[in-house]
Amino acid sequence: MQVAGARQDVKDARRIVVKVGSSSLTTAAGGLDADRVDALVDVLAKHQDKEIVLVSSGAIAAGLAPLGLAKRPRDLARQQAAASVGQGLLVARYTASFARYGRRVGQVLLTSDDTSRRAHYRNAYRTLDQLLAMGAVPIVNENDTVATDEIRFGDNDRLAALVAHLVRADLLILLSDVDGLYDGDPATPGTSRIAEVQGPKDLEGISIGSAGKAGVGTGGMVTKVEAARIAAAAGIPVVLTSAVHAADALAGGSTGTHFLRTGRRSADRLLWLAHASTPRGALILDDGAVRAVVERRSSLLPAGIASVEGEFSAGDPVELRDGEGRAVARGVVNFDAREIPRLMGRSTRDLARELGPAYEREVVHRDDLVLLHS
Repeated sequence: MQVAGARQDVKDARRIVVKVGSSSLTTAAGGLDADRVDALVDVLAKHQDKEIVLVSSGAIAAGLAPLGLAKRPRDLARQQAAASVGQGLLVARYTASFARYGRRVGQVLLTSDDTSRRAHYRNAYRTLDQLLAMGAVPIVNENDTVATDEIRFGDNDRLAALVAHLVRADLLILLSDVDGLYDGDPATPGTSRIAEVQGPKDLEGISIGSAGKAGVGTGGMVTKVEAARIAAAAGIPVVLTSAVHAADALAGGSTGTHFLRTGRRSADRLLWLAHASTPRGALILDDGAVRAVVERRSSLLPAGIASVEGEFSAGDPVELRDGEGRAVARGVVNFDAREIPRLMGRSTRDLARELGPAYEREVVHRDDLVLLHS
């Protein structure tokens, strides 16, 4: 009874992000299972009073059988080929299934690189918000066809948490082939499902398994718990359960594991920068700059940079490290890597006088910078 009461936030949620994994949509042979897709859509489409964003894995898995692949390939090129074929099949299946209820869908393919940049982040929000306003169901997936490092993003679990933050969702539901988080291997007698997680302390001593048995996805319970932690810290409650219990989860029932919110909602994109971006290089700071960035939350100026590592361009995410090599922050840099050596250790006023007014600015502005707590 206590758990059901605690899920009032689930019942009251109006804008919901639902993530479904590959194993819940496909057959063991790798093709889309139309009955499974229809069963999920039957649940989602009945909630006309809710705004639902569906983050769906399954593109690569759906493309395996049509390309004659017996299992998920290891090499990136064939993964991307499978994603290219499978993404079209996946969206076509959703389009036909939702059409039974007179609902339209819109495909939205994201990469973490795009959404760590301010203009792209705003555009992604506007697109998703407008689709919802027009009564369409956004079908979100990672852009596996062109992604590089991003293709190993945690099987869309983390992406779902970040999309929930992006669209300012009231709830995140993670659906897979496991009906919740257990205090051990669910196949082992004597283990129990954890009904509620109030904070990180509730997870201490819990053994969290890896990928599921189906073998068509890349995620496992580790990525789901991490996604739940990210969303909860951003003020979004989470329900983790199996796809067959989706209706109960949306109704606020006692299914699965309920992660209570642990932080406050924020409307900025820095969560993406911290959890979704791949640093292209690093700036090594002197002690004074580390204190300014970490303690005073100041912008990074050229005078505080001791050295630069990697090849990157203006607008790329980079790590900010202290003299011992520890990453203390991540930010979007305003200069190319090749420009920075001649800027290091100098004041912006001197640089503007010598090189022009374009150089009288921060290397990383505080609005484009997030601290890393490791």
